Amino acid sequence: MASQIGEKLKVSIFGQSHSEAIGVVIDGLPAGFEIDMEKLRAFMSRRAPGAGAHTTSRKEADLPRFISGVVDGITCGSPVCAIIENTNTRSKDYSNLRETPRPGHADYTAFIKYGLAHDIRGGGHFSGRLTACLCIAGGICLQYLESRGIRIAAHVSEIAGVCDRAFDPVSPELSEVLGDAPIAVLDASAGERMMKEILAAKAELDSVGGVVECAAIGVPAGIGEPMFDGIENNIAKTVFGIPAVKGIEFGAGFSAARMRGSENNDEFCIIGDEVRTKTNNHGGALGGISSGLPIIFRAAIKPTPSIARPQASISLSKSEEKTLEIVGRHDPCIVPRAVPVMEAAMAIAICDMII
Repeated sequence: MASQIGEKLKVSIFGQSHSEAIGVVIDGLPAGFEIDMEKLRAFMSRRAPGAGAHTTSRKEADLPRFISGVVDGITCGSPVCAIIENTNTRSKDYSNLRETPRPGHADYTAFIKYGLAHDIRGGGHFSGRLTACLCIAGGICLQYLESRGIRIAAHVSEIAGVCDRAFDPVSPELSEVLGDAPIAVLDASAGERMMKEILAAKAELDSVGGVVECAAIGVPAGIGEPMFDGIENNIAKTVFGIPAVKGIEFGAGFSAARMRGSENNDEFCIIGDEVRTKTNNHGGALGGISSGLPIIFRAAIKPTPSIARPQASISLSKSEEKTLEIVGRHDPCIVPRAVPVMEAAMAIAICDMII
């Protein structure tokens, strides 16, 4: 499996949802960087399951244990390896899925590629559980970038058609995100309406999806290489490693296709001694190279496929249609827990390009 990303900063993720542990190896971090472990744990807790009625009831502490590369909280130059033990698994809930694939999941394609060797429990290596490892690497990268004046934050832009207000594309106030709320938003009332939609879908044995908006400020101009190693390319590749992501757009994104050039073009200006643009439809990147403006993307996340409603599936052994009823513990909406994962993905991609 190609579970590694990065050129200068290599991040490799291992484990399965119900294996003894999951983990990450981070190769390329500079020696002598002090990791704020409490800050990392706080970041990890934002993604952890079991935080309320809108998430899965599976409870995991998600506390990383560093087994190499860190001495007294300081990177020593060798690859950093951290693991998270899986302690609250119920593998029996997945026993029938080897025979009957879940609609919307990777069960069928994993069977075609790996046969009966695929670990079906909890989705195996395809599970969103593995994003905890992405958050270990991303949490460290966020701290490293912050030490260089680069800050990243995300919020829930939309759930089930309920929208939060967007970041200011030119001067986003990242501190405005209500990160301690059950749903990280800029407008608390939008978060409350989103929660109602999530709980309504849950009551109807269904699920909902949404959009996460992520911004990075302080990225200097000149980062990125045309044509396949641009800053958008690298961010998009990392973001698409997050299960359930189905689309990404930068700046004005798809709405730019409905504009005229005079509307979409960001006119240049001088502010102080810096070259800037008056607007930021380009999302902080031109020709794959950072412009110095905030880098802003939005990622679309599909509804959680594991729903309690009966669904049409097939018997792989008998080659016949059958009805599947899924049991187990699943999020009615994974969008709120995806917010720190998006920040992690952005941080890893940018860190790899500037380290």
